[in-house]
Amino acid sequence: MQLAVNGATIPADAIARETTLHADAPDPEAAARRTLAIRELMLQRAGELGLLEGGLPRERVSFAARDEEDDVIAQLLETEVATPEPSTGECRRYYDTHPERFTSGDLVEARHILFAILPGTPVIALREHAERVLSELRAAPGTFAARAQELSNCPSGQQGGSLGQFGRGEMVPEFDQAVFGTPATGVLPALAATRYGFHVIAVERRIAGNLVPFDAVAAQVAEYLASLVEARALKQYVEVLAGRATIAGADLPGAASPLVQ
Repeated sequence: MQLAVNGATIPADAIARETTLHADAPDPEAAARRTLAIRELMLQRAGELGLLEGGLPRERVSFAARDEEDDVIAQLLETEVATPEPSTGECRRYYDTHPERFTSGDLVEARHILFAILPGTPVIALREHAERVLSELRAAPGTFAARAQELSNCPSGQQGGSLGQFGRGEMVPEFDQAVFGTPATGVLPALAATRYGFHVIAVERRIAGNLVPFDAVAAQVAEYLASLVEARALKQYVEVLAGRATIAGADLPGAASPLVQ
């Protein structure tokens, strides 16, 4: 299906390239189409505001590299999307209600089974297979080590999937969040999707750390809350742009008013 935004067609080869960047999405091509449609919407809006080179409209501007597009999009968002900084009180309330996020020295012992995403891998089928294995292991956790030896694409599979003992920040962020974002032990109820593929994870033991003082993490909390505000504002902005546009070949919800909830 052709992808077009306000009559501007996005080539099939661009969709194919973008799809490779969304391998961990449930539907990589659909995610790629949404991303490219959003980028084109923003570039067209930048053209309307005279932010493109020479003040030219979008249809008369081409970009040699993605970085050039990124610079224009960043300028557009700085111009049109307001993201207020969180107050000290808001940061303190978040810190007080999420102590598990600000505990240092936390350690876990865990196992995993990696279903690796390799070039040419049918990602949706791989995810479905990983989900079936996860369901089986939730019902029979005692078979985890044997299934890891049988199925895992990680060298740890030869040790029953054992990763030994590790702390926060030692694994890639998505894996880290899956393990440390919950107090649960045993086979975790959801897959973790990382750049490497899909992981079934079993947490065998947790060793609690110590709560870090608020002053030591205040900047980190502020940065995190600001990112949430920015993500919400960006979502609303894209919905407004989509509500004013004609889009074919991508599923983008739109809103006619900036008062989007």
